[in-house]
Amino acid sequence: MPTSFTIENIARVLQERAVPSVTAWNRIEGRPRTTDFSRALRAEVRDALWMLARQWQLGELQADDAGSPIRARARVTTTTLSRYQPAAQPAGLLDRGVPLEAQVECQPIPMTLDLRAALGRRWLKLVAPIGAYEQAFITHYGFARPDPARPEHAPVCAHADVWQAFAAASGRLMDGGRLYEHLTTGSGHRAHDGMTIPDVHKDDVDRAATEFVAWCDRVLMRPPRAGTAWLPPRLEYQFKCGAPAADGEPVLDADEYYQGRLDWHAFDVNRSAALTLPPGAPHDPPTKTGHTLSLIPAPIDFDGMPNTRWWAFEDGRTSFAGVRPDTTDLGKLMLIEFGLVYANDWFLLPLTIPSGTCSRVAGLEVTTVFGERFWIAPAGSGADASWHDWSLFTLSPRNGAGAPEPLLLLLPNAPHVLDSEPLEDVVLTRDEIANLTWGIERTVLLANGDPRPGREAAAELRGYFERLVAATVAAGPPRAPRAPLRYQVMTTVPENWIPFISVHVPGNARRTQLQRAALPRLIEGDTRPIEKVRPRTATLRPGLDRVPAEPYYVYEEEVPRAGARVSLTFQRARWTHGRTILWAGFRKQVGRGEGASGLAFDYLASDPIDPNIR
Repeated sequence: MPTSFTIENIARVLQERAVPSVTAWNRIEGRPRTTDFSRALRAEVRDALWMLARQWQLGELQADDAGSPIRARARVTTTTLSRYQPAAQPAGLLDRGVPLEAQVECQPIPMTLDLRAALGRRWLKLVAPIGAYEQAFITHYGFARPDPARPEHAPVCAHADVWQAFAAASGRLMDGGRLYEHLTTGSGHRAHDGMTIPDVHKDDVDRAATEFVAWCDRVLMRPPRAGTAWLPPRLEYQFKCGAPAADGEPVLDADEYYQGRLDWHAFDVNRSAALTLPPGAPHDPPTKTGHTLSLIPAPIDFDGMPNTRWWAFEDGRTSFAGVRPDTTDLGKLMLIEFGLVYANDWFLLPLTIPSGTCSRVAGLEVTTVFGERFWIAPAGSGADASWHDWSLFTLSPRNGAGAPEPLLLLLPNAPHVLDSEPLEDVVLTRDEIANLTWGIERTVLLANGDPRPGREAAAELRGYFERLVAATVAAGPPRAPRAPLRYQVMTTVPENWIPFISVHVPGNARRTQLQRAALPRLIEGDTRPIEKVRPRTATLRPGLDRVPAEPYYVYEEEVPRAGARVSLTFQRARWTHGRTILWAGFRKQVGRGEGASGLAFDYLASDPIDPNIR
């Protein structure tokens, strides 16, 4: 049924605008009028003059005839490091089965109670299928019960927790460390030496011993018997790496490595040295190879890099305008110039080289988009090479003789190493008042495997000797002094302070070095011969455990005014074959300045006077 709201011919009504209307939109969006976008994608320039003016304003009309590289070919020679020489020891083959840090830093692992017991448990598991020999090995390789009355057992009996641990292990646990030392020292040693083992089981025990030694060597890395790269007088590592002399590459010399993280900057090039293997040692074949690589250059991109495209903007995460360098901040000025002026002039050539190699790039052949070819020689290899030139990843010559070597060194080191808490921590500090240098044992490793603050360990050890003396001295009332003053020969310092005195270098009247000394252990009422206080850390004990004992010297320059700190830690890394490597190594750091021990000689001390004595 037609009504007044019904429109029969809406086209005519709209053309004549006979009926007023209100139009509304709920959103604004672009609607294409056609399905062909070819013209829109052309990005046609409507105002060519404006575009030219902008190019002139930005300096793009000043051509520099520089074409972008599209292809590069590199001539690379690679030499595999195959020889290793620690300190002054003979050279040998580089062990590729462990990281280079482990081979360089490896020190004897302290055989404490916990480690010895763990080795003993491992051995008992190996011999359990052979027969019921558990108690026999515990009896033969057991822990001795320490005697508190014997002064030679002081390192154990002075500490209550250590003595309790040894007393609990005595007769119950096996000392696997003794068995390991017995099997690895000398030749022809067997696990059943001195024991009653039936002949039918001796071969099985020998096979178990071979497996036990292999397991220990796999879990606990030991230094070679010839010696380690650690030099106690220098408090640092010294070693050399290289390839056979036929390869023509120089020897890489690291004579001051102590940081704990080994990288290319620890080495110098030594052209005057050669790593010659001793007679009878297995030789390595020449390992130098040369090859040509074809590479595709890729532009270098970094945060805040100015974008050279017209319709794109940089991310803004780095504001070069916010850098406020001074006139002497050449590093900041060079960084700003690189980021703003030459940002798009650098390209990256991905080069893959194997680990444990020393590579040398003979040159690059670069082809640009214009078809031009350029030969680029290594920096510093031309006639204008000078030691004033700055370079990165190049190795300096030893003693500054010659030009830097353009070598790319990729060491066979671990990408990540886990460090334990310090087993030993020693600080060498200067004491100008006493005119001495002190080796302060801040952390000492006890016999049960627990580290202890050096001051607490020293106090407990001195208290043990004081109790021994008190038990032998007849009890009686002490005699009070009759004078208000008494003559004091010298004061005492904590027993974890080991003195170093300055002595002349033999054959030189002017140079001096630091020699380890000792203070007497003075206990009132002690009638025994005076004993000397000896260090308890491996850092300060070089030569002390030999028969006869040898002196220990430290070069004067190794202990500056700021002092030095040397720590021994366990280090653990996972190598390329998936196996974990565990070793113990030293690390040296800068100290915390000078110290004062309070040591004094020949002075008068005041004593209180008892008013009851006349």
